[in-house]
Amino acid sequence: MTTPLLERTFASTLAAVIAEFSARPGVRLEAWVYDDLHARRAAEGALMQAGVTARVRSAFKPLVHFFLEEAEPGFVRADVAYPVHPAAPANRFLLEAYPLAGLLKGVDLRFSAGSDEPLTYVVALGYADGTTRTHRVFAPNREHADAVAEPQLSPTGWLRVEEADGSRADRPLVTDAEQIFAAAVAAAAEWPERAPEAPPEQLRLALHLPWPDQPLGFGDEAIRLAEALHEDLYFSLLEVFQTRSGLALGDRTLQPGQIAPVAVVAPGAARVRVSSRALDPADPEAPAVDLADPHEPPPPAQIAAALAEVGGTAFEARSTGGRPVRARHREGADAAVMISGGQHANEPSGIVGALRAAQALALRPEAHFTVAPLENPDGYALYRELIALSPGQMLHAARYTALGDDLEYRTSAPRFESAIRDEALRRARPRFHVNLHGYPAHEWCRPFTGYVPRGFAQWMLPRGFFFIVRHHAAWSGAAERLIAAVTRRVGAALPEVLALTERQRAASAPHAGENGFRVVNGFCCQISVDDTLPTPLKLTTEYPDESLRGADFALACAAQAETVLAAYDAYQKIVG
Repeated sequence: MTTPLLERTFASTLAAVIAEFSARPGVRLEAWVYDDLHARRAAEGALMQAGVTARVRSAFKPLVHFFLEEAEPGFVRADVAYPVHPAAPANRFLLEAYPLAGLLKGVDLRFSAGSDEPLTYVVALGYADGTTRTHRVFAPNREHADAVAEPQLSPTGWLRVEEADGSRADRPLVTDAEQIFAAAVAAAAEWPERAPEAPPEQLRLALHLPWPDQPLGFGDEAIRLAEALHEDLYFSLLEVFQTRSGLALGDRTLQPGQIAPVAVVAPGAARVRVSSRALDPADPEAPAVDLADPHEPPPPAQIAAALAEVGGTAFEARSTGGRPVRARHREGADAAVMISGGQHANEPSGIVGALRAAQALALRPEAHFTVAPLENPDGYALYRELIALSPGQMLHAARYTALGDDLEYRTSAPRFESAIRDEALRRARPRFHVNLHGYPAHEWCRPFTGYVPRGFAQWMLPRGFFFIVRHHAAWSGAAERLIAAVTRRVGAALPEVLALTERQRAASAPHAGENGFRVVNGFCCQISVDDTLPTPLKLTTEYPDESLRGADFALACAAQAETVLAAYDAYQKIVG
């Protein structure tokens, strides 16, 4: 059964601007909207035919669009003074300038904080002949309260108008993209709170948007407005329901059900349908992939078959949606290690990495381990549906379980997916857990809620393969030896992963700094004490894999598998 909460078509802001100003020949117009370059140039042409001199710019990442669309070519140096606003983090507009440090190859690019005009970048371009040209790039923003009444400074549309009689107007313009976001959040917020005993449902936000992605020619970076709406809707609604439940923002124990924005790029008018419906338990059949060289995530049936090849003793739990959460226990003389993947189901390289490592370990008679390659099959089902509809997006709606929580943070019964770890701990009594994760392969932002993802600022820009070690206080020495051995081996075995990490660090650091991360053998790492862990030592991998396909995804899977084997071998030496 499906319950509609909103069904609405939205008029194009750009079309409204054309209609309004075509009737006013002689006007000089600057407009900032969310539309793509092709649509904006077409609007300028239509206005010119009506006698209006117009420049239509992007309200989203205006400095990046300036360099793509307006900067005179041939510059060898760029000095950028970025604005600082009291209602935003000090580096907000520096972050929004990403990925210029990666795009402007061969250019001496320098950033400085503060400009002499509010919400304006001052850009001085230096040329080989010694000349300098200075530009002012306006970044339209508005101060507002977000969906949970927190103050924000967010990008918005804008109009600057000079009439034929010389009068001027300079004002914000609420765009269709902003209207879509606000309407979808308001409608979805009416979703009733789930009773603890009730079966979970899916809150579906179907968006058909006319704004195509624009690849930037650097890594996996692109202008992706559809993805931006997906991300901001998903996390805004989590925050709405957290607040309604009396939980802190970012609390991962919230169980509202499955929140599923589906942002599809399609021609025609923008339209939104918000509804609630029962969970779909089906897993459609799909062709298998080559696990030795996977160019896309494998289907669930292939994961199950590959796991069975590991041998040992099978055990399982049941997901919220009734899907099996499968695992294997291989006993041997070694110190036991627990291996898991797919906790966050939109991070797929860890699933393949866990399978491949387990198959390799199964060839060793002395190996002792448990492996659960897909801990969150309900999230993975949503992920596989969404990657077919919205390729190239990071799809955080598939991150959590069908209950809407993070299985690692679940403290209440029934345990559902989380029971797979309980059983692994009971069976093997491991003292070391390798947990394979991923994070965005490109910029992650929330442009309708202050731009910087609340609670996830350190994951906003990719920095290559990243390692997190948490340990009991008595295991500090073991943690240091482990991370040294793992990073050294992965870098030596897969130099292309180390090269990727170096490229991404070089591109992100001018915008975000290193944020205090340690660098060990070329890889960013975090090491900390956590005496609440069920195992005294835990290694979490973070590969920038969300949205990757093709050879890039295959490399991610290879890195995850190599890390498991490196960690397993290092641990045996540490405890031996």
